[in-house]
Amino acid sequence: MTPASTSNTDSAPATDPGRASTIDQAEVDRFSAMAAEWWDPAGKFRPLHKFNPVRLGYIKEQVCARFGADDRASDAFKGLRLLDIGCGGGLLCEPMARLGAEVVGADASATNIEVARLHAAQSGLPIDYRATTAEDLAAAGEQFDVVLNMEVVEHVSDVPLYLSACAKLVKPGGIMFMATINRTLKAYTLAIVGAEYVLGWLPKGTHTYEKLVRPAEIEGPLTEAGLIPLDRCGVSFNPLADSWNRSRDMDVNYMMLFGRDRT
Repeated sequence: MTPASTSNTDSAPATDPGRASTIDQAEVDRFSAMAAEWWDPAGKFRPLHKFNPVRLGYIKEQVCARFGADDRASDAFKGLRLLDIGCGGGLLCEPMARLGAEVVGADASATNIEVARLHAAQSGLPIDYRATTAEDLAAAGEQFDVVLNMEVVEHVSDVPLYLSACAKLVKPGGIMFMATINRTLKAYTLAIVGAEYVLGWLPKGTHTYEKLVRPAEIEGPLTEAGLIPLDRCGVSFNPLADSWNRSRDMDVNYMMLFGRDRT
């Protein structure tokens, strides 16, 4: 989930009143209030800017392997329809569009979406940004070759319902990336106390320990919804190099990859 202007009165998009929603309005308001910071690499989203290279490397590697694309090609994602759910200001959407994908960016914050649209226009990138939810996209029958679900699941109100809706968005043969923070004592110490209260990397209250999600709590609902676990890895910060890298340690940040059978 992501922010886009300085307003904290942003409301979630209208949804079918008869359909259950996974929106946590307090989370939407929190990120909307920081939205103007999205594209400032030294601002409140500096950790995401630092985190982006390792995310992008993993996404490109796995997408090219899955769809038989040349990872050296500038348009390696050409012909693929891609959704970034909880896209915020578009930090992942724009690199995906540059690689040739047909990109839809969705976020529950209309403020974030407006910021993302303005930046994409300045960048000359044709990205379809929508202020909507996973549930509404699934209800409309939308499907994608690639779904990016990065640092969103820890901000929703109903994890199993949200994951069930997201799984419906994956085409036969398609894949979905998940990235979040594990619910462990180590994660509480480093990602909440350390990152928010000691180092000030993130605004206080960005993450709530009880809402952090363990890998099994993602794998269970997604496998029940017909997706297959394909890969997983941890992501660790190296303070000496001031960079994030893939690792075997999934105790704090981690990424997972799921796919749907081609039949």
